[in-house]
Amino acid sequence: MSRVVIGMDPHKRSATIEVIDEREQVLARGRYGTEADGYQRMLTTGRTFPERVWAVEGCAGIGRHIAQRLVADGETVIDVPAKLSARVRVFDTGQGRKTDLVDAHSVAVAGLRTPGLRTVAADDHTVVLRLLVDRRDELGRARTEVVSRIHHLLLELVPGGAKKFLTRGQASYLLRTAPPPAGIVAQTRHDLARELIDELTTIDAKIKEADARLRHRLATAGSSLTDLNGIGPSGAARLLGDITDIRRFRTAAHFASWNGTAPLEASSGDQHRHRLSRLGNRRINRVLHIMAIVQLRHDTPGRAYYRRRQAEGKTTMEALRALKRHLSDIVYKQMLRDTKRPADERARSGRTGPGGQSGATLQSSADGPIPTAATSDKSQPGPATN
Repeated sequence: MSRVVIGMDPHKRSATIEVIDEREQVLARGRYGTEADGYQRMLTTGRTFPERVWAVEGCAGIGRHIAQRLVADGETVIDVPAKLSARVRVFDTGQGRKTDLVDAHSVAVAGLRTPGLRTVAADDHTVVLRLLVDRRDELGRARTEVVSRIHHLLLELVPGGAKKFLTRGQASYLLRTAPPPAGIVAQTRHDLARELIDELTTIDAKIKEADARLRHRLATAGSSLTDLNGIGPSGAARLLGDITDIRRFRTAAHFASWNGTAPLEASSGDQHRHRLSRLGNRRINRVLHIMAIVQLRHDTPGRAYYRRRQAEGKTTMEALRALKRHLSDIVYKQMLRDTKRPADERARSGRTGPGGQSGATLQSSADGPIPTAATSDKSQPGPATN
């Protein structure tokens, strides 16, 4: 029997599959539960076809739980992005109708006709890093909310309120030295502020513990990303957790297009220009933005590069975008070097200066033009001028 593709539209409690051959002929279809019995029936149906590939929609999202179960059972699974299957559905003869069976068919066709889709692998240390950094980000957002509420209460209790960046000790001192509360309203504000300061103490302790766990996991993984100026444990964990394997990007330009630092071409007729890209992985884009801001605050090669761009006539924002694009190449090359080094060497590698590893420079050769790349993949230093 020829190769078949089993397209799947996954949900939390059910999964709809459709099996098609290389001519897109439907061989089987059905809806199964995701509990143990339903999953086994679905797996049995799929295994009636010897040469099979499972195409699952959203293996990094709603389809993760069932994709990982298939991989654990020795099945070959490819990840079909939801946007790709949606485009197939629109151009199908079903007039854009959206049902579970239609979605499963669209996923199967996309898996059959689209080359280069990511093959799902079993969870590894990168998933651990992603889980830990997600928790660290949650704690950071919770701390920001608590500090904001403390600011609001201290403004009513202390003349002039508190400064913008407030620590637990400073908030506690301001509350102790505040005028004695007069009346039930002021007393209630005082009590709530004290409770929030206790919450802030707990959150700070959890953040400290989360940072220590991230550093330990990064040291175990042998990553040298924290050697780069502007990347801390959270940034390095976010890069490793979201990217997983940097080798899936053919070039630095491909990586820049994926993270949104490469500008998009918006030319028309004789007018040639580029505009800011708001596409791509925004969490990785944020890591690169923080890296750029940190480098601008210190005497680093990044600041020198930024000033050179300004001297060429670029505005402040254009020079910053160019710097982010350049730092994307630096991160790409650093992660490639980490994959090529043996694990024991990565574990023994010490830290270097703020400019990065020995031999690292912001003058990346990856900025050269890539004639074979798509327009949005081309390495651009920043938005072009007319």
